[in-house]
Amino acid sequence: MEYIKRDLERKFLHMSSAFKAVMVVGARQVGKTTMLKHLAEGQNRTYVTMDDTQLRNFAQTEPKLFLQTFQPPILIDEVQKAPELFEEIKIICDNSDDRGQFWLTGSQSKKLVKKAGDSLAGRLCILKMYSLSAREKLGIAPEDDLEFALKSLMARQKLFPANNILTTFENIWRGGLPDLQEKDEEQLGEYFNSYIETYLMRDAVDDYGITDTEGFRQFLRACAAFAGQLVNYNDLGASAGISGVTAKDWVKILQSMGIVFLLEPFASNELKRLTKTPKLYFCDTGFCAYLSSWTTRDVLMNGAASGHYYENYVISELLRHYAYGKSKVNLNFYRDNKMKEIDLVIEENGVLHPVEIKKTASPDKSTIKAFSVLKSAERQVGTGAVICMSDMVLPLDESNFIVPSGII
Repeated sequence: MEYIKRDLERKFLHMSSAFKAVMVVGARQVGKTTMLKHLAEGQNRTYVTMDDTQLRNFAQTEPKLFLQTFQPPILIDEVQKAPELFEEIKIICDNSDDRGQFWLTGSQSKKLVKKAGDSLAGRLCILKMYSLSAREKLGIAPEDDLEFALKSLMARQKLFPANNILTTFENIWRGGLPDLQEKDEEQLGEYFNSYIETYLMRDAVDDYGITDTEGFRQFLRACAAFAGQLVNYNDLGASAGISGVTAKDWVKILQSMGIVFLLEPFASNELKRLTKTPKLYFCDTGFCAYLSSWTTRDVLMNGAASGHYYENYVISELLRHYAYGKSKVNLNFYRDNKMKEIDLVIEENGVLHPVEIKKTASPDKSTIKAFSVLKSAERQVGTGAVICMSDMVLPLDESNFIVPSGII
């Protein structure tokens, strides 16, 4: 399969020129190793993987000797399996001013990130990688970050093909794991089944000590059924035959694995009576669709849950965009006790941008009526958007725009 250029490449190389070590974390099979091997082509950079039993034992028992044998610049794959290396990496970093000496890949586990961060504070940059975005599949990489300004949106629109419901739901149903992009329906189902057994269940047992493997499988399916909704740990637990407390712990584990993410509610001192419950989304909509037995694109597209999947897809695309972009933003949703909701509030440089997500091609002004609640937050409210299946960027009013989901 031909290499697909990743949006994270720019940020990774930029950080590698500034930090002595850079670590890419993320779910299994999203393409971490492939990207770093590609970037290392033509460099005199050693590659070692901790999946190799002999090398792993060597690194665990003789970390100093290991790094004398395999000297930087080096790419160490699956570094979480040999955390003993971190102290030696720290010593080497402290004895040299060279940047980008260590390229590391690892799981997204909090334990790994904390250990690496504690050992290599000030020396290590940690970047998160997700499965392929729709942009990456198309091979389109806009130079500028997404801005909800008419001029910027119109310029961006010229780079992308027209919005198409079939293409959109193909992306949603297939997901973004690189190995799945050319597989048929039968192969895709078997791949995901193997993905659960080979990677997720093994990691759940080995890294997180889960003994109720059948319960964990059921819990995965329950999470898929609740995707896009406010998290209710008791309901989630009941669906998998476990307690609410265990359900909360297992959601944290799925977050650590890079399988799900929690979108936190917007908080403001000025706005009381806001919900404090996060929403659950899947990082990869294809995996979510598989877990819920949506066996084809068309069945999913025409099914009752298509709106939820479309919302999950748009939010996960934006999550990728901002993770790889230059700007630091906060992503939240708004919901109060009067049932007023805004699907997404993007806070950038202290300015709030409200976003609604609708699987329609022609939203009207009623879609944005909840946006006005943000005026009470005593923060500047900028331009907003309705991200939808429209063919083109259009003004909805003077400060809010209709934005085709295909251009984000």
